[in-house]
Amino acid sequence: MHITRWPVVQAAAIALVLACGPVHAEGTKKVVRSAPRVKVHEAPSHETPAQRDRRLLRECKGRPNAGACLGYAS
Repeated sequence: MHITRWPVVQAAAIALVLACGPVHAEGTKKVVRSAPRVKVHEAPSHETPAQRDRRLLRECKGRPNAGACLGYAS
């Protein structure tokens, strides 16, 4: 009697393995993640455009009208 149950146990084990196979494969899907955003931190001494204009007007007096002084020399 013990010998006749063996094919039934094998069939049940094979059915169990086949039934669990696709479930395991579904759990291994890769998750697509977006790239992390890069935060740009400005230096504490960062000047505004208005501050830059005033600084260039002050520094470029009497200098040649070229380079950074283009348009600011007078």
